[in-house]
Amino acid sequence: MKILCIHQNFPGQYKHLAPALAQNGHQVVALTPKVKKATRWNGVSVVPYQIRGSSTKGIHPWLADFETKLLRATSCYRNALALKQQGFEPDLILAHHGWGESLFLKDVWPQARMGLYCELYHLTTDTFVNFDPEFPTKVPETDALRIRMKNLNNRLHEEIMDAGISPTRFQASTFPAHWQDRITVAHDGIDTDLVRPNPEATLEVTDGRVLTRDDEVITFINRNLEPYRGYHVFMRALPEILRRRPKAQITLIGGDEVSYGSKPPAGQTWKQLFIDEVKEQISEADWQRVHFLGRVPYERFLAMMQVSRVHVYLTYPFVLSWSLLEAMSAGCAILASGTEPVREVLSEDETGWMVDFFDRTALVDRLCALLDDPETRARLGANARALAREQYDLKTRCLPRHIAWVEELAKLEPRPPRD
Repeated sequence: MKILCIHQNFPGQYKHLAPALAQNGHQVVALTPKVKKATRWNGVSVVPYQIRGSSTKGIHPWLADFETKLLRATSCYRNALALKQQGFEPDLILAHHGWGESLFLKDVWPQARMGLYCELYHLTTDTFVNFDPEFPTKVPETDALRIRMKNLNNRLHEEIMDAGISPTRFQASTFPAHWQDRITVAHDGIDTDLVRPNPEATLEVTDGRVLTRDDEVITFINRNLEPYRGYHVFMRALPEILRRRPKAQITLIGGDEVSYGSKPPAGQTWKQLFIDEVKEQISEADWQRVHFLGRVPYERFLAMMQVSRVHVYLTYPFVLSWSLLEAMSAGCAILASGTEPVREVLSEDETGWMVDFFDRTALVDRLCALLDDPETRARLGANARALAREQYDLKTRCLPRHIAWVEELAKLEPRPPRD
């Protein structure tokens, strides 16, 4: 088969699937703005497209998001036409439609089957829009209207989606019921052979200090340090954690930008804002035990997991982080927020411990209790790794499911674009 992959940051979620399809003998082409020149990657032909146009100054804020997606869609459409003129006729189009790129591809290839990566549908419920009362939306009475417009890209894609795939049941459940019979739940997968416990692991932190499994290491990881992933909750618990755990080393991975949710006040970062809030409550000597590592290569990320004594994971009801499943695969003892996406993969006192997202007292108390209980840590870590290998292993579980989904997609009658 001829397969076209669309992702604004290719390979993204197609990191394993695209090469596997190419290895199975399919012609796989990826269209992405990430590269400047055509190239080959793991058997995949990667073709660039250039985003043309710019956002309209002063446009209605509810339209700004969709205009950005529309610019990507029309730019991708032009390059798709060029591929068609060169004779490329895909049987399947696999797209992460979140950035709008794939919106007009059925107009180029109406006979192609389109399989979408269904990451999230934006909901208007309070647990989704106003889960954290500290950061309310600016005009709550118009949230439903604004979110409906935000879902415009989702809604237009639903008309041309032949099948979808979503990494978790929670994420799939955010989509309307009339989508869900076309969505398969299959996680992208964790390489559990690579992400595994390592008693010899070491992690160099600030001032050249090297941490090992003999140290009391508490770990916290976000792509970007921000409220959606509970950074503010963890930081506000930090003074008490340091006071009660005089030997603990706190290591944090994460950037200074915003991945989700609202931006911090102008000229500030969420990272520094909450450092400034708690710094006066922490002695200089204790602050030396707090290590912000920023964004790190994967090998260093993995080492941090492997030296962790307790890994703390907090999140709003939102897309589940790969890092939680990677922590499970590494055999970490995990203390997490009991929010819905977490409860899908963790079971209380079987594969981890959970606390209310907002309860800092419980967070500190349960963290200390877990640090004082090596037998429970060992049991939780072993169970978490066993579950990760059984249900989320890349090679034996998840990648075969994705390949089977592609094969089923190829059998469907394609939906044509609507007028």
